[in-house]
Amino acid sequence: MIADQQAIRAAALTSKAWPYEEARKLLKRFPAGKPGGEAILFETGYGPSGLPHIGTFNEVLRTTMVRRAFAELSDQPTRLIAFSDDMDGLRKVPDNVPNQAMLTQHLGRPLTQVPDPFGKFESFAHHNNAMLRDFLDRFGFEYEFASSTDYYRSGRFDDALRAVLRHYDAILGVMLPTLGAERRATYSPVLPISPRSGIVLQVPVEVVDADAGTIAFEEAGERIEQSALGGMAKLQWKVDWAMRWAALGVDYEMAGKDLIDSVTQSSKIARVLGAHPPEGFNYEMFLDEHGQKISKSKGNGLSLDQWLAYGPQESLAFYAYREPKKAKQLHLGVIPRAIDEYWQFRGNYEGQPVEQRLGNPVHHIHGGPPPAETLPVTYGLLLNLVGVMGDASKEQVWGYLGNYVADASPETYPALDALIDHAIAYTRDVAEPPVRRAPEGAEVAALRRLDAELAALPADAAAEDIQNIVYEIGKTEGFETLRDWFRALYESLLGTSQGPRMGSFIALYGIANSRRLIAEALAKHG
Repeated sequence: MIADQQAIRAAALTSKAWPYEEARKLLKRFPAGKPGGEAILFETGYGPSGLPHIGTFNEVLRTTMVRRAFAELSDQPTRLIAFSDDMDGLRKVPDNVPNQAMLTQHLGRPLTQVPDPFGKFESFAHHNNAMLRDFLDRFGFEYEFASSTDYYRSGRFDDALRAVLRHYDAILGVMLPTLGAERRATYSPVLPISPRSGIVLQVPVEVVDADAGTIAFEEAGERIEQSALGGMAKLQWKVDWAMRWAALGVDYEMAGKDLIDSVTQSSKIARVLGAHPPEGFNYEMFLDEHGQKISKSKGNGLSLDQWLAYGPQESLAFYAYREPKKAKQLHLGVIPRAIDEYWQFRGNYEGQPVEQRLGNPVHHIHGGPPPAETLPVTYGLLLNLVGVMGDASKEQVWGYLGNYVADASPETYPALDALIDHAIAYTRDVAEPPVRRAPEGAEVAALRRLDAELAALPADAAAEDIQNIVYEIGKTEGFETLRDWFRALYESLLGTSQGPRMGSFIALYGIANSRRLIAEALAKHG
């Protein structure tokens, strides 16, 4: 192990960054490695009754961060399985797919037996599974895809299913106290697949022969005896989750806070089956801009494509990394700050000692040191520039940047080039049109003085020199606080309630253009 790796491992053993805290749970669980040298198994679950969404991205991303952290702590091999629950019955028809009448005719059937409403794949599940794989591949995740249908039908789960049948009463003892009276009357851990309709049946089941895997149940008044093996039945999802942990030897799986009770019940069932439940933690759910829980059916959430239209993938990963156990609002308004904070942390990384680097979000976003590129302007400053320019083109924005940054070009700053596209799109689609108010009171004299001071400067004056002038005016022109002066500048010149460092903005927009904004503001005052 080279010196840098040794330093990282030593720091990771005490780091308070949450991926290392999670990874140390696994190190404590297997200090000498997993028996037989097997890989530590991470799992994420996905329900293909709908299209992949931002929650899927977050769960795989966060799990990957823990996996990488564990690799820095230990030389033990690891695997990540992205498991698709595609044998679940179709409970309701999603709102965002075509051919809904056709799908309605297949309610209750396993998702791999429901025709693809898009007409591209052999089933609805196959369509959504393909989208999931494309989705995960797009972001470079390392994973193994697993299909519930394949595992059940191939017999891979047969031994675990026999164990469920042998411990049927004990599993009922775990589940029944958690259910209401009506649900208890029909609840069964095992859900047979109807030999008539192919529907996943929710009916009481009798275990006929656990070792043979034989069960009996009633359908339409007729007693049916059939095997529970080889894809002829599946398990209720909490039992299924526990069975999967036991059958595959899952060591780590995280889940949303809304599944805390489910994790508790599934963990009890896993122990009944003789397995050690996996490590993991429960993350908080995202909220919308009104503080309400995001719901796919309500459509009050923010989609992955929406975020990526206005900010890079790294900014979303940064937002997902920060405080995963704290409820956070997820809406378009949080994107600019996430972008700028990501770049701030990225800019700090190079000069930090190893202990601070391991606590820096970019270390976990990039799986180590980030790319060397820096950003000469903030995203917030880009938004302010594009906002005052009106209908700006990318070439025009680069023209301003060329006067502000000596070597500014798309080739020199490819990340900035992409951010310009995001800024133009965000200003066009999301930002409120600027409404500039007239200055009043002490603001008028202060703006006149600023105009005069700017007139005396050369066209290529440094941003810091301009900022010093702005500060001095704010201190000496009768404002109670500098904040009042800055707010006056933002509201009268930019039409926003918040804004950038004015020295940077004026240097970027140009002294002549900035003086024109001041003249327009003073004209409103009359």
